[in-house]
Amino acid sequence: MSFRVVIPARYASSRLPGKPLLDIAGKPMVQHVYERACTCGAESVLVATDDQRIADTVCSFGGEVCMTSATHPSGTDRLAEVVGIMGYDDEDIIVNMQGDEPLIPPQLIQQVAKDLAEFEDASISTICTPIDSIEELFNPNVVKVVMDRLNYAIYFSRATIPWHRDAFMVDKENIPAGVQYHRHLGIYAYRSSFLKRYSRLEISPLEQIESLEQLRAIWHGDRIHVSLAAEPPGMGVDTEDDLELVRSVLLKV
Repeated sequence: MSFRVVIPARYASSRLPGKPLLDIAGKPMVQHVYERACTCGAESVLVATDDQRIADTVCSFGGEVCMTSATHPSGTDRLAEVVGIMGYDDEDIIVNMQGDEPLIPPQLIQQVAKDLAEFEDASISTICTPIDSIEELFNPNVVKVVMDRLNYAIYFSRATIPWHRDAFMVDKENIPAGVQYHRHLGIYAYRSSFLKRYSRLEISPLEQIESLEQLRAIWHGDRIHVSLAAEPPGMGVDTEDDLELVRSVLLKV
């Protein structure tokens, strides 16, 4: 199995401006992510960015970079531009590795690539983990996913899905017995052929309402395979508190 890794990295961030360049244990965050990606057996690893400061930083540690437009509405649209610029073959598998995940296990990158290679009728593969706390279940920042019997996504939502009508009528303090809820993790593998047509697909109303770009694919009839993460994901960096926790972890390595 062969696959490529693309790391979208934007300078703008509402909570942590310049996030890819923030120092973690003596290295910018984007370098930690890049080096972790290089351990997963990918045919190639590159950073896709619209910011020259990020591009210069990646080049300074010997990484490969691809400059992209600053007007993309989503990370997937940015990947689509990379596929065109780099001239990837239709059969290539492209893993989208988030630039704020310096602790993600390389095995999860391999997992989504392997799943897409195995499930040939899927355009995208991704992973999830069980939700075990009521706080996560009702947190709109935690994206939930429901799958069919073959583990293809039926829907992604910031809402609590599936909604257990009878149980939640009497108790919203506990997860209903006998129901397994799943948290979606934002790592994807795409077929290059899908990315080449993705940016031409009409943005769906569901994507706009939920602010979840994967809903565009489902809206247009593409299938997304979802599997349980083979191991726990590492912590991402969304806030200053997250940053300090990740720093403390990597300072010990």
